[in-house]
Amino acid sequence: MKLTRLALATSLLPGMAFATGDIYTLSDQVITSARQAQPRAEATSANSVFTRADIERLQVRSVPALLARVPGVQMGSSGGVVSYSVRGTGTAQTLVLVDGQRVASASSGIARLDYLSIDSIERVEVTRGPRSALYGADAIGGVIQIFTRRGEAGLHPEVRLAAGSHGTFERSLSLSGGDEQTRYNLGGSLDESQGWDRTSDNVGADSDHDAQRNKAVHLNLDHRFSEDWKAGLNLNDQRGKNEYDDAYNFEPGTPQDEFRVSSYSAFLDGQLTQMWNSRLELGRSFDRNKAVGAADSWNNGTLETTRHSASWINRLQLDDANQLALGADWYEDKVDGSTAFAEDQRSNRAFFAQHSFKGDNFGTELGIRHDNNQAYGSQNSWNAAFSLPVGDSQTWIASYGEGFRAPTFSDLYYPGASNPDLKAETSKTYELQWRGDIEGTHLEASLYRTEIDDMIAWDSNSNQPENINKARINGFEASVARDVLGWQAALGLSLIDPRDRDTGHTLPYRARRTLSLDLDRQFGAIGVGGTWRAVSQRYDDAANTRELSGYGVLDLRTSWLASDEIRFDLKLDNALDRDYTLGDYLRPTSPMDFMGEARPYQEPGRTALLAVTWTPEL
Repeated sequence: MKLTRLALATSLLPGMAFATGDIYTLSDQVITSARQAQPRAEATSANSVFTRADIERLQVRSVPALLARVPGVQMGSSGGVVSYSVRGTGTAQTLVLVDGQRVASASSGIARLDYLSIDSIERVEVTRGPRSALYGADAIGGVIQIFTRRGEAGLHPEVRLAAGSHGTFERSLSLSGGDEQTRYNLGGSLDESQGWDRTSDNVGADSDHDAQRNKAVHLNLDHRFSEDWKAGLNLNDQRGKNEYDDAYNFEPGTPQDEFRVSSYSAFLDGQLTQMWNSRLELGRSFDRNKAVGAADSWNNGTLETTRHSASWINRLQLDDANQLALGADWYEDKVDGSTAFAEDQRSNRAFFAQHSFKGDNFGTELGIRHDNNQAYGSQNSWNAAFSLPVGDSQTWIASYGEGFRAPTFSDLYYPGASNPDLKAETSKTYELQWRGDIEGTHLEASLYRTEIDDMIAWDSNSNQPENINKARINGFEASVARDVLGWQAALGLSLIDPRDRDTGHTLPYRARRTLSLDLDRQFGAIGVGGTWRAVSQRYDDAANTRELSGYGVLDLRTSWLASDEIRFDLKLDNALDRDYTLGDYLRPTSPMDFMGEARPYQEPGRTALLAVTWTPEL
């Protein structure tokens, strides 16, 4: 995919339209792009926002299922271990926050999005493109931020029960309430499934179904002391077990992961003067994975990450057009478990500043951040953006941003397979965006190039990880939203060319083309909808010798509002019962086979889920 082809696609996009009708309603606020609430139209980074109403309308039952419809986001799975890629970057190159708290494991660098309960989520924001100048480490591909459910005035209980294929049962209960000063939301859920056999070769114990169990609780509490001062508390805790396959063993065991993922935070927000707002946040996140039952003892064990953090952000409204944000971040990571790391603790201090100007004819944004990490030293990041309105309904945005990924504890200190001298991976991204509303159609398009240096990879010469790889990712993404003959339509398209700059090969597990289409319509008390996702072929190895086939999947859904208090939902995923895979494994053909034969992991066929939600009016 050459940039000339991407430029042609960009030039054609403003002329696209479906049919006459009202514009499809979009969430008009975004928080993650600038670490403060702002209109989506003013955010300089490409972004997607899903509200609680979107989650219920789309009937998604996991965060990965929601993210799969975001332009530029791809989901992967290796025997139940979910991965995600934003704009062709790696899983550990995307920052994941829950209520502002980092939740990725400090040893793997990966946040287990599949462990987060969708019932506790109020809102999901995906900011695409580097945000290290605001957030620091790991925001190369972008930032995924998840907000837990908020309280509403009055008293609002909610009960949900669901049953479906593969012995799936879901139960959730929540209570939301409050008054003008204090609001709360408290809830819990229990999801269980007997699962399915993910392997495709029916070898030994791997031929069984892989069951899952996830229980979660959440609490959100806000109190306003006065017009100028407010405080809040957030608690989110998930724990359970997830069976998976021992697919790299000739004689597999029966492994399972016993997990816990939690985040806690508290904030104090005050309007100190008419022009000065200050916010202090304290947080703690915890990630634990205990692997048991694997055939090889070294694949069993416990790994824990505990992270404490503090942030202080000050916003100065200098005049009607100029705003300045000044902030400081601190966090400390500690790892523990059955593996003794050479170092088990590190801290990070950072200071950042960002200025934004919004005039009648143009706008600018300039930010810089300095991180000092106890393990890998100092890192400076900055970003700049220039926005140009064209008429009343179109905007062009040109931007540049830097990002970096911190080496994990495993990269730096894992016994016998680490390198304490590793540097951070760094990136530079150049982007051109266009947004517009044309005849009732909302359109967004982005053309970008990301160059990543000092990527951490295993060096067979030194027998340890080194900063030796480089990548270049050229990409184009677009989204279209509007009403089409009474149907709410949302289309997302992504084209990427992710290359290893040394070999010229395509980066593994990255599809060059993805497409997602949502259609929904309400017929009185009955709603109907569907989602079609198409993903092109991918390579599963760096040498590009093994190819995973592309696929298309159709999901259908319907809902019935039986009364003001009772709603029924029915969804049919993979309605056409397609065979497809998101990843593969290497199965040894004999006890002495150390290479293995590539085989695909199986995704579920056609599945159904029926749910009833009761929201009594009190």
